[in-house]
Amino acid sequence: MTTTAPPESTVLRRRPGLRPLRLLAQGPLFTASVAVLALLVLIAVLAPVIAPYDPEALDLTASLAGTTGEHLLGTDQSGRDVLSRLMYGARTGLLGPLLVVGVSTLLGTLLGVVAAWRGGWADSVLSRSMDMVFAVPGLLLAILLVSVVGPGMTAPVIAMAVAYTPYVGRLVRGIARQEKARPYIESYRVQGWSGWNVCLRHLLPNIAATVFAQSAMNFGYALMDLAALSYLGFGVQPPTADWGAMINEGQSAVQQGAMLPALAPSACIVLAVVAFGIVGEGLADRIARRKR
Repeated sequence: MTTTAPPESTVLRRRPGLRPLRLLAQGPLFTASVAVLALLVLIAVLAPVIAPYDPEALDLTASLAGTTGEHLLGTDQSGRDVLSRLMYGARTGLLGPLLVVGVSTLLGTLLGVVAAWRGGWADSVLSRSMDMVFAVPGLLLAILLVSVVGPGMTAPVIAMAVAYTPYVGRLVRGIARQEKARPYIESYRVQGWSGWNVCLRHLLPNIAATVFAQSAMNFGYALMDLAALSYLGFGVQPPTADWGAMINEGQSAVQQGAMLPALAPSACIVLAVVAFGIVGEGLADRIARRKR
């Protein structure tokens, strides 16, 4: 008895183009978070075009003006438009964490894969080195580096990238060791594939989704840490618009009854951090369900 294959028209195929839509179908909260992050990125890119005023233009006659038709979020003590400074602050607020996450993810992935693949003394040395860096608080490391290099974005970004590398390295080491133990890795090695070929073409693509999910959460943490450094005066310096520095500048305005100069950037930081956290958790849940 022979069997015939069903007609091609009846075979259900997944369309690769719909994969992003399936990702957004994880829930309204996940979709809203992705929309918030996309909006923040768009505002940061288009800030010079859509900002109503120069973020550094002083107008002492309009100091601490309330919300009006000309200044939707009011002005700060120097008469600068708060909305314009928020838009420009999104650029430094997102660029710094992007550099931190990018550098720490690359270094952490490299160290984690080498430690898991080589094993032995290489694993011991790299693991103990990451533990030593992990024991040093990132903010303290950033403050020490700023005291040597000087305030600005460069020193905090370097310090936080070093501090975040062990987080990524330890995660990658753990999942890479699990992946290395799978039969398909051994089959490639038996066929004579080099270790670097197996890692680059098979191991790394299989762990990339998990690393990406962790990087999304790290982005929110890095944003919060860099904003804290700017608030303390170690990060981006005035008059450059930055959310953390704006909170510091707006403290005195709160005592005079003007809440928005400090409250608006605080809300932006909270919104961005929560959105990155939800996106990271959503990606991690999707990966966990796919592995079951």
